[in-house]
Amino acid sequence: MTTEPDEPMRCVAVIDQALPIGHAANAAAVLALTMGKRQPHLAGEALVDALGGEHPGLIPIGIPVLGAPADELPALRGKAVAAGLDVVDFPVQGQQTTDYTEFQRLVRATDPDALRYLGLMIYGTKKKVARVVGRYSLLKPPSGGPSELS
Repeated sequence: MTTEPDEPMRCVAVIDQALPIGHAANAAAVLALTMGKRQPHLAGEALVDALGGEHPGLIPIGIPVLGAPADELPALRGKAVAAGLDVVDFPVQGQQTTDYTEFQRLVRATDPDALRYLGLMIYGTKKKVARVVGRYSLLKPPSGGPSELS
């Protein structure tokens, strides 16, 4: 991914809007950790409190968490990849097992066109990211049922 110097950057999560809140939070956390590994410069400088205590630096550009219908995530992923953006995807198989080797096996056994996603994290220039995700709004708890926090 090439960018112009000083071009504003953006990082967004797009999560299946029908996921229960705990699953959605898990998906966003997994995606953020993986994007942080791919883009380590996203972590800001350490924060220092009034007594001089240090706290780990956080991402200075923020990460909006958007919601989208699950059936739109594969096409959204394709659009982001085609735009040259850095994309982390979280296949649904990731929440079907707690064994990473089994997760790998399940994904390996799935045709790429059949992969479905819990969410995506997209990073790139603000303009390109906005073109890809501009129609989506902030994630809201799924309607019609009790939340997992009830």
